[in-house]
Amino acid sequence: MSTHISVPPQLLLERILTLEIVRVTERAAVSAARLRGHGQEKPADQAAVDAMRRELNKLPIEGTIVIGEGERDEAPMLFIGEKVGLNAGPQVDIAVDPLEGTTLCAKNMPGAIATMAMADGGTLLHAPDVYMQKLAVGPGYAKGVVELDASPADNVRRLAKAKGVEPAAITVLVLDRPRHADIIAGVRSTGAAVRLITDGDVAGVIHCADPDNTGVDMYIGTGGAPEGVLAAAALRCIGGQMQCRLILDSDEKRERAHKMGVTDPRMIYGIEDMVRGDCLFAATGVTTGSLLSGVKFRKDVIETETVVMRSVTGTVRYIKAEHRQLDKFHLD
Repeated sequence: MSTHISVPPQLLLERILTLEIVRVTERAAVSAARLRGHGQEKPADQAAVDAMRRELNKLPIEGTIVIGEGERDEAPMLFIGEKVGLNAGPQVDIAVDPLEGTTLCAKNMPGAIATMAMADGGTLLHAPDVYMQKLAVGPGYAKGVVELDASPADNVRRLAKAKGVEPAAITVLVLDRPRHADIIAGVRSTGAAVRLITDGDVAGVIHCADPDNTGVDMYIGTGGAPEGVLAAAALRCIGGQMQCRLILDSDEKRERAHKMGVTDPRMIYGIEDMVRGDCLFAATGVTTGSLLSGVKFRKDVIETETVVMRSVTGTVRYIKAEHRQLDKFHLD
C-alpha cells in the first residue's frame, strides 16, 4: 500500500524558503570571506551585498527590503524599500545585514557573519538607520524580569534573583565603546562579569539565548537599530526577551522615523513590536566565532556553517555545507 505525505501549499513554500534563505546568506558569506584580512571594509561589504541581492532575486517571493544598507540615496543596493524576488509568491518583509562586522572581516577577527531575516509582509518594524538602546536576556524568565529603564546594576540583580544565583555568577555582553563606560561600571559594581565585543551586536544578542553554551546571560548597550530588528527576529525564533528604544536625538532623525511610521519617539519596543508575524532567520559565518565557523576554502570545496531558525516551529538548524559547484559563487 502506498502512502504519501501531503503538506499544505503555504507550509510547503515556507519550508522551501527555510532552505532558500540559507543559500542567500551562504553566498554573501563566501563573497565577503574572499576579502578577509585585506583591510578593506567597504569592498568586503559590497561583495556581500551584491551576492545577497543576486540570490534574493532568484526567490519565489514578492519581497520588500525594510532593513537594509541604509536609505536609498546612500546605498548602491539592498536599500530600504527596494523590491526583490521573482515577484511571484508570498509577500514578505526582509531585513538584511550582508556583512555584520565589516571591521572583523577586514582584520580577519572572530565573529563576522552574513545575516538576514524574512517575515510576513507588513510585520517587521521599519526602523531608520539610527542608534537604538538594547537590553536582551534569554528564554525561561518571567516577562519583565529586566527593564530598559532600570539601571544596569539593578537589572543584573533582578536577573540573578530570577536565575537563583548571586550577581557574581552573571555575565553581561557589552559592545566595547566609550559610550558604554557607565554601563560597564554599573554591571561590575554588582560583582557580575562583563564580556566585551568589538563589533557584531546581532550575534551578541543571540548569545543570550543559549547561556549554557555561550556563558552570556544578558546584553546591554546602544547599537544600530537595523541590527536590533535582526536580533529580535532571531530571539523571536528561539525565545528570550528584548527591549529597545530608538535614539532620536535630532529633528532630522525624528522626521526620518516619522516617515517610516514611528509615531511615539520614546516607545519601548519588545520583540513582538519589532517582529509581529512568522519569521525565518539565517546567519552564515564569515570568520570563525563563538556562534559559527567561518568559510573555509579547500582545494575543490568551499565549506560553510549556517544557523537557520523559524519562529512558527521554534526549530533551529545548524547546516554545515560542502560546496563543490564553485562557479555558483561568481568567482569573477
